[in-house]
Amino acid sequence: MRAVIQRVSHASVTVDGEVVGRIGKGFLALIGAAQGDEDADVEYIASKIAGLRIFEDDGGKMNLALADVGGAVLAVSQFTLFGDCRKGRRPSFTGAMEPGQAAERFESVVARLRALGLPVETGRFRAHMDVSLLNDGPVTLLIDSRKDF
Repeated sequence: MRAVIQRVSHASVTVDGEVVGRIGKGFLALIGAAQGDEDADVEYIASKIAGLRIFEDDGGKMNLALADVGGAVLAVSQFTLFGDCRKGRRPSFTGAMEPGQAAERFESVVARLRALGLPVETGRFRAHMDVSLLNDGPVTLLIDSRKDF
């Protein structure tokens, strides 16, 4: 699994003119599942998201996690995180998990984050989503359960 984490002041997802997810301070988490991902990948991604200490403490150091600042997660499924652009100009998505299984893995990450006590909003799986955010910092991090980067 992969995730792109953006520290945000606020973020929202709109589908067909309807806001389906909205948070204040926290993380916008774009999450994609790869062929072969298992429960261990879900656990890795969820625990990393929950434990990231990228909010500033009183000393101005990135030292606080979501729970420390009362933050939330806006989780958005994004298979394009597995787009392979190494050959040609049109990305290949063969590394992405098929949609049915990917939806299950995505929902497992959301459930695990909630079990860890975090408020989580989501987009809508397989829908065309308009994502709006105010990146705080900006701070953007990449997480990969296979540690490819």
